[in-house]
Amino acid sequence: MVFVLSDILVVVSVLLCILVLGRFLGLFPYLADSLSRLRGCFALEGSIRVRQDRNLVALALVIPAILLVWRYRLYNPDIISGLEPDIRLCAVAFALVAFFLFRHLMYLVLRPRQGTENFRDAHRVAYTYFIILMILLLAIVGILALTHLDEGIVRWVLYGVSAFIYLLFLRRAQQILSLSCNPLRTFLYLCGLEILPLSLLIVSGIVL
Repeated sequence: MVFVLSDILVVVSVLLCILVLGRFLGLFPYLADSLSRLRGCFALEGSIRVRQDRNLVALALVIPAILLVWRYRLYNPDIISGLEPDIRLCAVAFALVAFFLFRHLMYLVLRPRQGTENFRDAHRVAYTYFIILMILLLAIVGILALTHLDEGIVRWVLYGVSAFIYLLFLRRAQQILSLSCNPLRTFLYLCGLEILPLSLLIVSGIVL
């Protein structure tokens, strides 16, 4: 029996999710609170244990995110669309990891001398919303798989949900940054920290 890379990563994903399940269950109320209230984000960030659990859960969901993007061709530039599945999976993984690294680089470059705590929290809140997004996407994929909908329709549903959660995240990051920045500076930080990295990812998926 021949195992392809995606099969191996699915097994790894399941094992990782099982390992962090207890942490996720304890984290869930904080996720819901962060989604509904700004104060919930600060409560999460203020607890070292909860913050560490959040980071571990987010890290465990990176591989499922890569598999989801690969399986439904959410990132599918022409340059990789015709490649063998395993090679295309590696290309998708490389693109997403490059996106995360570039985002962190922008954080290091733009980090101010003052107001660093709010700046840091605005950067980290992405991990919280990434978990929320993955919960929704995995649930939607599971439900829609039972309906046997066309894969193109499923793809656009995933795009729509992702865009909605991303807008909620941008709003929350803007609220956090505005506590120590004026509106113009807040906008510029959001452009550099969040909008630019994602724009580059999207553009690469269109023009390559």
